[in-house]
Amino acid sequence: MRVVHLPCKAPIYIIPMIQFRQVYLKKKFPLLISRGLHTGGTNLFVSYTHNGFTGWGEMAPGDTEGAADAEAGEASLQPLLHLDIDKMSIYEVYAKGREMNVAPCALAALDMALWDQKARALGVPLYQLLGLPLPVVPTSVTVGINPPEVIKERIPLLLTGTGIKGLKIKLGSPEGIGADQAMFSQVVTSAKVFPHVKIRVDANGGWSVADAQIMMHWLAERGTEYVEQPIKEGEEDALPHLFKNRPLPIFIDESCRFSTQIPHYANCVDGVNLKLMKCGGITEALRIVATAKAFKLKTMIGCMGESNIAISAGAAISGIIDYIDLDSNLNLDPDPAEGSFLQNGIVIPSNSPGHGAYLKNND
Repeated sequence: MRVVHLPCKAPIYIIPMIQFRQVYLKKKFPLLISRGLHTGGTNLFVSYTHNGFTGWGEMAPGDTEGAADAEAGEASLQPLLHLDIDKMSIYEVYAKGREMNVAPCALAALDMALWDQKARALGVPLYQLLGLPLPVVPTSVTVGINPPEVIKERIPLLLTGTGIKGLKIKLGSPEGIGADQAMFSQVVTSAKVFPHVKIRVDANGGWSVADAQIMMHWLAERGTEYVEQPIKEGEEDALPHLFKNRPLPIFIDESCRFSTQIPHYANCVDGVNLKLMKCGGITEALRIVATAKAFKLKTMIGCMGESNIAISAGAAISGIIDYIDLDSNLNLDPDPAEGSFLQNGIVIPSNSPGHGAYLKNND
């Protein structure tokens, strides 16, 4: 592989028809969740060019998604890139990626680039190529763990004049459920002046089973719509206990990464949250939705620290998903990509061919 330094801030690494670019994404507001603080990070962008049409994909790194940084993601893709990808179907490429243990977040970048390129070559938006409707469900906007005084200032900034209709509140504070309750109470107080705003909670596995039971009842009394990942990944044996007589619907996130895992949890959760970075891209995301629906489970699509490229790929399939959390690009300063846009709180994919997103400074 040879490195070509083009006149831009980051070098592009060229393999036949595949290009990599690393871009640092800075967050407007640092995001604190139960697992740590996130102020920004370097994402890996992948472009795939074939027959004169280029598709774009993106990887947001993550330890649990197989690649802790952009370099690790690029390295993970190398064995797959030695294949004749242009002669394979997207489904075959995805299957080979899983067989070769490519990091799911890296595979997601290539997978969405392949789908984008195919739709661009056909001259149709990706959602139309996949036979899917446009989304009609508003997205949630995430509120990280913060003291009440910060929440009091933050909520008006997020909701005033934005059209946002849902807040996902991150709980599971290291300081315990007392801190969670104080923060959540301030969210409710600050959001009262904004009509029709729904409040959801994501504990990111930050509660013990006992605390999860306490908090679910407490949150249900305060109008919370659902709770996501109440207990840690690896403690799923406790889900049947939590599920019985639950006061709120339970969604799992980190506990379910692929469609094949859904049958194991179908009788002890109400829904699953898929993420392109977790499952490896659009190909598996569609399987997750189909499998969840077969088991009469609700579906949600979430995101990590992604720009508008990955968000646009997610938006392209969100028309068949029950709950939407595609907001990470709204917290970037700046977003290096353009594509999907917010309309009445709904993330609408561009009507351009493909998923419609691109890096703004791709020179």
